Amino acid sequence: MSVSPHIPRIKLLINGEFIESATEQWRDIVNPATQEVLARVPFVTSAEVQAAVASAKAAFVTWRKTSIGVRARVFLRYQQLIRENMQELAALLTAEQGKTLADAEGDIFRGLEVVEHAANIGHLQMGERANNVASGVDTYTVHQPLGVCAGITPFNFPAMIPLWMFPMAIACGNTMILKPSEQDPMVTMRLVELALEAGIPAGVLNVIHGGEDVVNAICDHPDIRAISFVGSTRVGTHIYHRASLAGKRVQCMMGAKNHAIVLPDANKDQALNNIVGAAFGAAGQRCMALPVVILVGAAQAWLPELISKTRQLKVNAGTEPNTDIGPLISCAAKTRVEQLIVRGIQDGAQLVLDGRAHIVVGYEAGNFVGPTIFTDVKPGMSIYEEEIFGPVLCIVHANSLSEAIALINANPNGNGTALFTQSGAAARIFEQDVDVGQIGINVPIPVPVPLFSFTGSRASKLGDLGPFGKQVIPFYTQTKTITARWFDDGVAADAVNTTISLK
Repeated sequence: MSVSPHIPRIKLLINGEFIESATEQWRDIVNPATQEVLARVPFVTSAEVQAAVASAKAAFVTWRKTSIGVRARVFLRYQQLIRENMQELAALLTAEQGKTLADAEGDIFRGLEVVEHAANIGHLQMGERANNVASGVDTYTVHQPLGVCAGITPFNFPAMIPLWMFPMAIACGNTMILKPSEQDPMVTMRLVELALEAGIPAGVLNVIHGGEDVVNAICDHPDIRAISFVGSTRVGTHIYHRASLAGKRVQCMMGAKNHAIVLPDANKDQALNNIVGAAFGAAGQRCMALPVVILVGAAQAWLPELISKTRQLKVNAGTEPNTDIGPLISCAAKTRVEQLIVRGIQDGAQLVLDGRAHIVVGYEAGNFVGPTIFTDVKPGMSIYEEEIFGPVLCIVHANSLSEAIALINANPNGNGTALFTQSGAAARIFEQDVDVGQIGINVPIPVPVPLFSFTGSRASKLGDLGPFGKQVIPFYTQTKTITARWFDDGVAADAVNTTISLK
């Protein structure tokens, strides 16, 4: 495809330099509210992948021995630069991804928290020591960097997820190959520019672009030691098995079908407001969204109020004031969501709020789907089984907490879940019995702060360790255990005695 000189071209970052790809394959980056082509992104050549890895491998020789203090100060400077450029970053993110400006700032801020955590690497990377484990024998551990690592990120959080990945990998002493989503890499590239300004040396962070061929090249490359991925189950499963066969460490955070249980004793206004925000915020395009709500017993009578609150949401371009729901990322995403709504009707669910054919004045070409609610949803229906990734909420009824927990545990995914209640006893039962990684009690989207680890489970996660928090240090480092014993020889004994006599 020929590339117009009037449309900006996204560059690669290799060995500290932003360069234009030699590829002949390019993809448009499209504003989802207007269909305006904002830029074009290259699908890089195999030679460019090799050059990026070679750059990272060469930089690792020096970076791995750079002091912890120097590494930490890079991220102290970086977090300040992100704060100073927050509005610019949010505007870029909204233009290419479609989120409201408020959601865009939230996207960046949650990544910023991980950058702040990376600045504490001196404490996080400490080992352990025990003296005299045997007579004259000491044992201690050190956490040393692995080498070249890679991060493959999704379209729905183009700031947060890259910031989950490369700061922690680099703070641990590794070098990094980052492959942003080809649908919205502009804000990622601006974050990378700021990272270099903060002091990340040439070759320590490299960026390449592309699709399946580039992902496979990352999985297969013998010099890449570890891969972190966030995205769809299909792609994540492929990456995990292909890269694992190549002997790499892999963590894949994948699809979800998160449920919230609402008990009759919950604070009604608080619960309903939180459900509306969690179900429809970011147009439902987040793996921790809330697409299924289980109303238990008398809480089923709250449905009219839930629908009423949902009707008040404003659908518009993310740049417009007071917008609650922006467009979906692409025309294809909009079509898929609308097709799933049709399948929900065909399967027998009751469509009580229909967001299809939602036209926004002034943005008639936008990828808009309004908030949609189904009731009488049951396991086996397409809208219940599949991750819709749009502003569609499924309402399920249950007679008891135990019945609701059984529904959640029967679902193959285990990313996030929530319970709305004022009963400590019910909350404790829920915490103990539900088989899900992130659990919220009166918190609808329970993504942990970086002091704790992201802990999806079952089909939502492949790999033992999470992408941030305490678990990420053992993922990005090799633990070495040293057992040492020292013997006095004649020379050493003379040196000790001489020192004593001089005193």
